[in-house]
Amino acid sequence: MSIHDVYRPILTYFRRQRLRKIYEIFPTIDETTNIVDVGGDLFFWELAKLEGMPLGKITIVNLYPSKDTLPENVNWVVADGKKLPFNDGAFDIAFSNSVIEHLYNWESQTEFAEEIRRIAQNYIVQTPSKIFLVEPHYLTPFIHWLPKKVQRPLLRNFTVWGLITRPSQEYCDRVLAELRLLNRQEMSKLFPEAKIQSEDFWGWEKSLIAVKNANEG
Repeated sequence: MSIHDVYRPILTYFRRQRLRKIYEIFPTIDETTNIVDVGGDLFFWELAKLEGMPLGKITIVNLYPSKDTLPENVNWVVADGKKLPFNDGAFDIAFSNSVIEHLYNWESQTEFAEEIRRIAQNYIVQTPSKIFLVEPHYLTPFIHWLPKKVQRPLLRNFTVWGLITRPSQEYCDRVLAELRLLNRQEMSKLFPEAKIQSEDFWGWEKSLIAVKNANEG
């Protein structure tokens, strides 16, 4: 068993929910809608196609080139989410799923949020909630509530992620330095004109979703 065998059913379940939310919030999406997915991949949009949802013109932004053959409606741009190579208001909708928490400090997260807000009037940005019981990257409860210096010796041998992937200590340190989970107050500061919604699981706030729909009064 690999970590991908564990992650894939979980990802598929919650991404289906997020797909439905996108199309509920923006019901006019059609083949002419320009959507940018910052930090995304093809998996999300292939799932949308399987669900029979209308797909617009998709631009995926990531730090790395795509290894897949892209559909005709998908463009892949290699760029940093903190400095996007697009004009103001270039897209109808900006979307980002579980990316902003990987930007290691408040300054970088602020730059990322400003870029999302700059390139599209409408956006939907999801991130795991810091108050949820389980840390989603390590698939382990409570560990993210501990100071990072306490987390460090636990990652390799006391998390589901560590036990399955057996990462080196160097890699554990990189992942630990990269992650900074957000709470509701911080998401409100990053996206001041957005409505902050929650995605709940087991009665707990699992994810936070910043939604800006310019067509709402």
